[in-house]
Amino acid sequence: MKFLIEHLSKAFDTKQVLREINFTFESGKIYGLLGRNGAGKTTLFNCLNRDLKADGGSFWLEENGQRREVGPEDIGYVLSTPTVPEFLTGREFLKFFLDINEGSISDPKPIDEYFEMMSIAPEDRDKLLKDYSHGMKNKMQMLINIIAQPNLLLLDEPLTSLDVVVAEEMKQLLRSLKAGRVTIFSTHILDLALDLCDEIVLLNHGELEAVDKSNLDSGEFKDKIIAALREEGHE
Repeated sequence: MKFLIEHLSKAFDTKQVLREINFTFESGKIYGLLGRNGAGKTTLFNCLNRDLKADGGSFWLEENGQRREVGPEDIGYVLSTPTVPEFLTGREFLKFFLDINEGSISDPKPIDEYFEMMSIAPEDRDKLLKDYSHGMKNKMQMLINIIAQPNLLLLDEPLTSLDVVVAEEMKQLLRSLKAGRVTIFSTHILDLALDLCDEIVLLNHGELEAVDKSNLDSGEFKDKIIAALREEGHE
């Protein structure tokens, strides 16, 4: 499976944020979408999720050589700031999600098995979500996207504010789940992208550019990215 973006553009007033973007992503890989804060990473995700209307262009899924439109069920979107119904407990939220998606979830598991998957302790499962830490809310947001098994998983800086242990757990989970889907992980942290991602894609001057990771040890790779991001910041 491939995810194709063609001529995608978006401007806000006179600022052109996305400039005729063309790119092809392949399933089974985690792509690191690397760019400075304000480069347009969230704008790109919001256009792909159709939360924001693009000014032009299109995007498709391609399976067995056939293109089709991307439907809402194809996309999972994990926000940098978790959005969960804080008036529900973790268990109530998970049960509600499982109930309303009963027809589309393949091989559903017992609720406590899902909590175990995310290392959420038994004493926390019946707490209100409003009492969850940022990291735990993030885990719940990630969990429902994992259960839904989307073809395209958009991760908008989900690890930036997590502690070291939780962030490492999430990275291991993402690596284990990348098969059969396109995962795009946005970040402004170069070392995180290098550690987690199979491919690095630079969002620079409103365009996407693949960066070769083959010569990491030479330092040339990092120098190229840092130079490009520094130039972006002075645009």
